[in-house]
Amino acid sequence: MRRGLKYVPPALLLLALLELTVFVLVGRGVGFGVAVLLVFGASLLGLVLLRREGMRAWRGFRAAAQAGRPPGPEVTDGLVGLLGALLLALPGLVSGVVGLLLLVPPLRRLAGGGVRRATERRVSSMVAGDLFGPRRVRVYRGAPQPTPEPAPAPSPGPAPSPQPVTDPGKAIEGEIVDR
Repeated sequence: MRRGLKYVPPALLLLALLELTVFVLVGRGVGFGVAVLLVFGASLLGLVLLRREGMRAWRGFRAAAQAGRPPGPEVTDGLVGLLGALLLALPGLVSGVVGLLLLVPPLRRLAGGGVRRATERRVSSMVAGDLFGPRRVRVYRGAPQPTPEPAPAPSPGPAPSPQPVTDPGKAIEGEIVDR
């Protein structure tokens, strides 16, 4: 995680240069006054949506908690909505377009799936199960894999369990429940 932090200052500098370049190009194309009004209008819309998305995320979280459902889907949807509104509120045309795209429902679901996958990779499977509920997995039966002979254990203990033998077949739908 900390290795990636060294790229933040150059990325912010590149983003500022990109925003400035796009603003100048749009200003030349439609006029400076119109470009300023676009940035101002997008920021104003972003501020209004920031409050709405925050309230929507909080209501979704509370409803899931009261119903006893895992709050993960509501939390990820709320985070993506808040990020979209925040990007729209930032002064800039590129960040405004990206923020607006994150508020479009199909793209919002896609981004929410990415947030969910990233979260599941970074937290334990038990925490991910509490956040998002049991995972749905697809297991394929295949030819048995040869198991390597285990090295003799230096201390006596429970014997290792043998590997299950599977035979070719169809996919097995199931849930992983960590409890």
